[in-house]
Amino acid sequence: MKSPAWTEDELVLAGALVVKNGWRELRTGDQEVQELSELLRSLPIHSPEARALPEFRSLDSVSRKTTDFATNYGSYSGKPTRCGEPTLQMIKAFTEREPEMLQAAQAIEEGIGSGELHLLPRQPDEVDDDEGFTAIEGRLLVRRALARERDPKLRKQKIRQLSRDGRPLTCEVCDFNFARIYGDLGEGYIEVHHVTPLYLSGLRRTKLEDLACVCSNCHRMCHRSRPGESWRTPGALRDEIRKSAQNSAH
Repeated sequence: MKSPAWTEDELVLAGALVVKNGWRELRTGDQEVQELSELLRSLPIHSPEARALPEFRSLDSVSRKTTDFATNYGSYSGKPTRCGEPTLQMIKAFTEREPEMLQAAQAIEEGIGSGELHLLPRQPDEVDDDEGFTAIEGRLLVRRALARERDPKLRKQKIRQLSRDGRPLTCEVCDFNFARIYGDLGEGYIEVHHVTPLYLSGLRRTKLEDLACVCSNCHRMCHRSRPGESWRTPGALRDEIRKSAQNSAH
């Protein structure tokens, strides 16, 4: 069995380590490499069989990954190591959005430390169609967000809040109304989406004010990943729709 490829979560943590080290690689004897190796071997991402492999996220493999980050960084003047597209995309994300990436790494570390991220089951649609794209949020944060958004109690509370305020159950992005299209079948139905990504808000308890009502299509688009991005607010998605309409008109 071959050691699995590095995931978004692992790349976020490795990238943060290199950035904090001034975009310099770290050696196997460095304490930070030892700590990251132990952390990665504990993550609930890969199978127990993979994690049991001696070479899986070993000191050598972690140190090598920091070398990939350091030597493929823009200002490095020597010969870069060969690495995959996900690593290059993560370097680009750290280069362009360093504060957000460091916050993402901190959120992942906090979730692991609390034990919360270890308990979450895989969520439907958590892996995007576009394999190889590396997003800001690690997969574990997306998994946690989707689990909360699919919480039926939370969704019912949000719907009751809108009802009390006299607001219709329409998508905050495209104004789609399930009842208007599907009649009684769609009455009282809407999906919810976190307004603020977990790498910014942290793992605090979700409040109703943190949620936006969206249709199924817009919800999927809010979570669809592109390099360095896998979370959109309703406002950001409306901007995407507006830009698309403008481009189509020309």
